[in-house]
Amino acid sequence: MTNLIDRSNMIERMKSALKLDPADCAVLTIDCQRGNLEPAIASLPVPEPECSRVMAGTNRLLALARGAGIAVVHASTVYEAPLQASHPFERAMLELKESFTPHRKSDFVRHKAPGSVEGLLMPNLDVQPSDLLVDSKRTFDSFHGTPLETLLRAMNRTTLLVAGCNTNTCVLSTTFGGYSRGFRMVIVSECVASAYGNDLHEFALSNIQRRLGWVLTLDELESKLGGKRAAANAA
Repeated sequence: MTNLIDRSNMIERMKSALKLDPADCAVLTIDCQRGNLEPAIASLPVPEPECSRVMAGTNRLLALARGAGIAVVHASTVYEAPLQASHPFERAMLELKESFTPHRKSDFVRHKAPGSVEGLLMPNLDVQPSDLLVDSKRTFDSFHGTPLETLLRAMNRTTLLVAGCNTNTCVLSTTFGGYSRGFRMVIVSECVASAYGNDLHEFALSNIQRRLGWVLTLDELESKLGGKRAAANAA
């Protein structure tokens, strides 16, 4: 078995060195949709306790962002019929009647079709009229084939504060996509989860903070934004 490598000192030093300016930041929620985060109807379900944790954390993040004047973008995914379970790996999983989720049976063939209940954003997600919606996402990467980069460049936002699911697929792939485009990627740990197992959730966070970006708690993020927010309020 491979020995785990301790990079905690490097990670903490990188966190300490990170400076955040709200005017440079945007929150990005990824696939906070009923097909992922509402256990009663989810076709690719995140474990129920994780759903509650992610929604509570994400709404706290959104409140923090709005208080600091940070832009908010919600990216969501649907799959038209030609895209539904079209990848060779997905087809092989379905032919073998394997579940994508280890804790409960998934129903991937109905996962987030256009106009479906599963494709809707979570009812308790704090979406405001001023938020931007990117609903053209069709792959794991929120940048691929969407206007996300164009929107961020137009707003002069180069740091993304990321929430959503799944940590090891869409969050990780979007982090790679943002990194490759020169964005600073900050994943908020209470705001992300995976339907594929906590081991892959932890792997993705470790992979990100050792090579691609930062993983902060909400308290750490609030502390880094606190001085700027206090100065703005005083003005």
